[in-house]
Amino acid sequence: MAEAHTKHHDYHLVDPSPWPAVGSVSVFVMAVGAVSWMHHMYAAAPLVFGVGVIGVLYTFIAWWRDVINEAQYEGFHTRVVQISHRYGMILFIASEVMFFVAWFWAYFNIALFPGEANEIGKLAFTKGIWPPASIETFDPWHLPLLNTLILLTSGTTVTWAHHALLEGDRQGVKWGLWLTVLLGGLFTCVQAYEYAHATFAFSGNMYGAAFFMATGFHGAHVLIGTIFLIVCLVRVYRGHFTPTQHLGFEFAAWYWHFVDVVWLFLFACIYVWGAGTVAAH
Repeated sequence: MAEAHTKHHDYHLVDPSPWPAVGSVSVFVMAVGAVSWMHHMYAAAPLVFGVGVIGVLYTFIAWWRDVINEAQYEGFHTRVVQISHRYGMILFIASEVMFFVAWFWAYFNIALFPGEANEIGKLAFTKGIWPPASIETFDPWHLPLLNTLILLTSGTTVTWAHHALLEGDRQGVKWGLWLTVLLGGLFTCVQAYEYAHATFAFSGNMYGAAFFMATGFHGAHVLIGTIFLIVCLVRVYRGHFTPTQHLGFEFAAWYWHFVDVVWLFLFACIYVWGAGTVAAH
């Protein structure tokens, strides 16, 4: 009977886990709380939303803790399993790319065709020109350029950390990750400062909606990537990664480079190309 359960393959057949069910219930509670809060349906709506958020965060932590244990202590992440994980991460990043395709599509649909006569609302707002004369856009060579340099630098520091890990230089890994995390936090602070000084709002105009959705969605990715790297930094201090076994770190580096590349497109298309005449002032 014992031999019937002996593992004779390199694949990982996961044990039953409560986290998909717990996560689903938490997301449902969070969604109900959010909708109820936005529509002022009852006084306890913010509390319901908060309970859902806590449940979702707890699911994240507990589920990823189990995955780390499977990889670090139970030895389930064989080379074959790692290949499957890499395919999964590639598909995840591809799905995130399509999100940004949607935001760019919305932006260029307005920017390239601002004067379509059959779209009365668009024509009334843009007056046939882009950016609209009523919008004071950001100078791309000020804060946006600073954030571009910050992100490009962070791409080099995370690469430094990766190569240090491959060479067994744990001190280099720590330094590289610390710098990357600090640069990611600095990017978020600069973007928050930029948003606070914007002369246009998210609501009420097409430019603001397109701008904040594209750049804000990217900012959320920077924040998520920074948290991802912080977790990797903690794991480095706990001695989890080795030159041959560091899939979690590798995925964090992939994600961070993806964030870098998307920002270059945002900077070129929305800040520089879409700046209008502001660059000439």
